[in-house]
Amino acid sequence: MTDATQSATPLPQFTQRAEPAKPNMDELAQITRRILQARIYDLALETPLDLMPQLSKKLGHTVLLKREDLQPVFSFKLRGAYNKIRQLPKDLLEKGIICASAGNHAQGVAMSAQKLGIRAVIVMPATTPEIKVASVAARGAEVVLIGDAFDQALQHAMTLVEKENLTFIHPYDDDDIIAGQGTTGMEILRQAPENLHAVFVPIGGGGLASGVAAYIKYLQPNVRVIGVESCDAASMQAALAANDRVALESVGIFADGVAVKQVGTRPFEICLQTLDDVITITPDEMCAGIKDIFEATRCISEPSGALAVAGLKKYLNKYNEAHAEQALTCVAISSGANMNFDRLRHITERTAIGEGREALFAVSIPEQIGSFRTLCRLLSRYSISEFNYRAKANDCVSAEHNQQSKQELLASAHIFLGLQIKKITDRQVVADYLREHGYKSIDLSDNEVARVHLRHMVGGRASQMADEYLYRFEFPERPGALMQFLEELGQRWNISLFHYRNHGTDYGRVLAGFNIPHNSINEFAKHLNQLGYRYFDESDNPAYTCFLS
Repeated sequence: MTDATQSATPLPQFTQRAEPAKPNMDELAQITRRILQARIYDLALETPLDLMPQLSKKLGHTVLLKREDLQPVFSFKLRGAYNKIRQLPKDLLEKGIICASAGNHAQGVAMSAQKLGIRAVIVMPATTPEIKVASVAARGAEVVLIGDAFDQALQHAMTLVEKENLTFIHPYDDDDIIAGQGTTGMEILRQAPENLHAVFVPIGGGGLASGVAAYIKYLQPNVRVIGVESCDAASMQAALAANDRVALESVGIFADGVAVKQVGTRPFEICLQTLDDVITITPDEMCAGIKDIFEATRCISEPSGALAVAGLKKYLNKYNEAHAEQALTCVAISSGANMNFDRLRHITERTAIGEGREALFAVSIPEQIGSFRTLCRLLSRYSISEFNYRAKANDCVSAEHNQQSKQELLASAHIFLGLQIKKITDRQVVADYLREHGYKSIDLSDNEVARVHLRHMVGGRASQMADEYLYRFEFPERPGALMQFLEELGQRWNISLFHYRNHGTDYGRVLAGFNIPHNSINEFAKHLNQLGYRYFDESDNPAYTCFLS
């Protein structure tokens, strides 16, 4: 096999960890044997390894996509679930099985039980979208809805294990589950060219990554195996850095398929000695990955399903920055395609920024006749995706602009501006271009308040709004959830600003302003902590100070 590591070009590295621990080849041999003995193909499919022609041409390397989205349940999870369940003793099968899941694992367990003709109980959070509940129930499983989050569903499932003598099927922390998922790596080595450089694997609990990495490192140790995590659920990266499993305080909600606070014990033990690196990805980069997969396959991946493609792109772009001449062959695993249709509008909005093809700016213009037209004329060289204008705005203040005298901007208005660009570095080109022509601007392209809320809001500033503080919230989405959220906020503090927009996800997002007297700010903070919702203080956010405060 040709190994790209022989190239003089240094390979990208994204974590600060040292080299992986020396593999225990006896342990990897045992895992590999389990993978080879896994009998899953009377239900699961051997999925193809497809070329991504547009992305390969764009990056200058051969990019191959492992199509786990083509499994009968549109996810790799069927492999591990079926391998585990079919190996249970007959007496346990007759008593039935149970799992806690709001997604792909639930569907894998339900289909496996249907194939074997046994009872399956699936405990799901009450916030689970109806499309997922209906899909599991359609396969004959008994669905139990309880709680707002996975932890509550899991706790209830464990009580049913004892109460009804059911066998619990873990989503990732189990040797048979890991072996089933590892058949994906077995197929990749059989299908890929001999000059394979790296395989990119999404990581949630770590079952897929540990199975794939163990098999590849045992048989082809020169092939790199690189895990990819969501930036707000990077439990494996934290564990490898600490050389021990780390429990995150909270995880992001965008990529629900990998939103795991702590990786499994067995997956961590295996990944510690087999993963070469871990890359973290933003939601916008996942959205761009979804588009890449769609352009190559005409299939729509879920966010976690596009993680590996996004990680592959980040890796190869960094490799290209080193002016490497050697073309690499890399594989990304498309892990799932269970997408709620209503989420597509949110994802398409963020894709352009994730690809580096849209920039958002706040631009100050003189409050005088003709100034708006002058700015439009100046920007005629660009394709404008959005223009929002509100007269008589006050100063736009951020840390980098504090040295600017407010008197220079008192008689100014602000434009919320969206521009189509060709690459992410063009954002700085635009900012420099505006500055050269006398315009002050702030790049809001990475600003969550601007991307999720501000560009959809109407109105302008409230005059003489004293003691206003801005917060961003996330709460479990279900019928009546917004009303419950408002009631739990209480009635002591006046709500001065409010924006909510349903994104078709399991969680709702709210931007809210409150009038809070200075002497009660500590009491308000205590009240927020007692609510139990994830929240962020955005009172100093430049998107707020430019357009709303």
